[in-house]
Amino acid sequence: MNRHNIITLPNPHLREKSQRAHVITEEVKELIHDMEAATIDWEEHRPHELGVALAAIQIDRLYRVVIVRDDFDNKENRSFFALINPEIVKTEGEPVLDYEGCLSVKNIYGLVPRYPKVRVKALDINGRELRFKAEGFLSRVIQHEIDHTNGILFIDHIKDSDSFFKLNKKGELEEVNYETIRKSRILW
Repeated sequence: MNRHNIITLPNPHLREKSQRAHVITEEVKELIHDMEAATIDWEEHRPHELGVALAAIQIDRLYRVVIVRDDFDNKENRSFFALINPEIVKTEGEPVLDYEGCLSVKNIYGLVPRYPKVRVKALDINGRELRFKAEGFLSRVIQHEIDHTNGILFIDHIKDSDSFFKLNKKGELEEVNYETIRKSRILW
């Protein structure tokens, strides 16, 4: 599995709701491995970016499975943890605006409001129940990925047309004219 297996807008499958994984089968474990491989391959071709997480729908598999990188600060650490059937059971604080991008939304970034803290329930790769509190960037990542399992993309949360960006050659974000994005039809 590689970066070419990651589907991008305007692929309509990204708008579909994923189904629960009722049993952690070898197929689900292989899916997790495929997701990790696709994310790492994507990252290897993006010098200024880090593949922090991926939902199964992004490789066109309709399971409520996400992977999240173990260490956001170390690009050399290529390990992930899996969350199967993840759900947010509680949010805390007022939503905070911050930048987000997505492997399935090519070259577009945006300012997205997310809760600073969430409580999460999921299964791990061995079928054990996990319950934990995520804060800061991890909270944002988990909300983003759970949205994917519900057919929602980060761009759906952007209400201000001045909140779209792209990376320049130096890896810095610069504002993109909304009309340019609208004409590209990448958002639909």
